[in-house]
Amino acid sequence: MQGEVRIIAGQWRGRRLKVPDIQDLRPTPDRVRETLFNWLAPVIANARCLDLFAGSGVLGFEALSRGASYVEMVDQSAEIIALLKAELESMGGANASIYRAVVPHQLHPARQPFDIVFLDPPYQANLLLPCCHYLEENHYLANSAYIYLEARENIKDNDLPPDWRLIKSKKAGQVHYHLVFRERNEKTTITDR
Repeated sequence: MQGEVRIIAGQWRGRRLKVPDIQDLRPTPDRVRETLFNWLAPVIANARCLDLFAGSGVLGFEALSRGASYVEMVDQSAEIIALLKAELESMGGANASIYRAVVPHQLHPARQPFDIVFLDPPYQANLLLPCCHYLEENHYLANSAYIYLEARENIKDNDLPPDWRLIKSKKAGQVHYHLVFRERNEKTTITDR
């Protein structure tokens, strides 16, 4: 095992998750997660979340810990999927689905659209923007959805699908992280509150 990451807040606050020693697996750092979930605080309760490239699972478990109604976690590593399922079982979490897939093309169709998506692919795979377009074109997103993007470079609005706009951006070390709002109707966003 590479180490551990901890859940910052909510019902599982302080709980540690194992991080397997797998190449290119880099859990989102505590301070980045804290900022992200502060951004999402107004909308995380009862949200349906999709955690692609789940890795340690810390984003998905943090969302569940903070009151998300459902989280789907996807990764292509069999070792990671087994570990995530064991973690979920040990926490008694029933409102999650964990499965193995090569993202995006093996994703299961969305039974219901997702309110929040965590998108943090391995940097060298160049999957971030193709995944954004795939999610949009294949109806994975609620009319009003928030998408977290983590990348090596800064992302710009014109890189993203239509109806997606950057509302928050920060940098921590070599990591650029962003919150995008995608809307198909006139709803209030986090930035308007």
